[in-house]
Amino acid sequence: MTKTFSFFGYALVLIALQGCAGSGPVVATAGQNEPVDRSADYIIGPGDVLQVYVWDNPELTVTIPVRPDGMITIPLVEDMRAVSKTPTQLARDVEVKLSEYVRTPQVNIIVTNFRGTYQKQIRVVGQAVSPQSLSFQSGMTLLDVMIEVGGLTEFAAGNRAKVIRWENNEQQEIRVRLKDLISDGDIRENIDMKPGDVLIIPESIF
Repeated sequence: MTKTFSFFGYALVLIALQGCAGSGPVVATAGQNEPVDRSADYIIGPGDVLQVYVWDNPELTVTIPVRPDGMITIPLVEDMRAVSKTPTQLARDVEVKLSEYVRTPQVNIIVTNFRGTYQKQIRVVGQAVSPQSLSFQSGMTLLDVMIEVGGLTEFAAGNRAKVIRWENNEQQEIRVRLKDLISDGDIRENIDMKPGDVLIIPESIF
């Protein structure tokens, strides 16, 4: 009983800290070459949602996702590459394109939903309640990942899960016992995650 209580207390603390530690929007300011906040060196990735704000031109202001091919389309600008750029760089590129139609355009790029580049994501596949790609955050653990994806499905073979990781150009396979971590509170299974990790959760064999 004490062990279970301690685990759930730990999980609640993690959830609270996660809510407090979320990054604010990434903003690139038009008309200046310097970002307005400490996050402006963020690298845009596929799946990020961007607000493109064009000063004094509300008809050109849109909120759009970055497509899987890394491109975006906005009014007057078709198929501009966004992935692997910072919001500041993308804002400047949009200004150059819009200058063909608008006098001295000033553009802000705000990242409202973060995914990051594939190299900065953690991907969860298999028998999670909500398998998905997550934006890596410093200090992220396996338990943090499982909270984000909603835990295991009823068909999951949690103790046969594994993390695939590339280090020094070599693929590593790390066995993890998710059922022991989530159900029994075995914190020894709560490994630190790294950018690019893939968590695979197999299905139980009946």
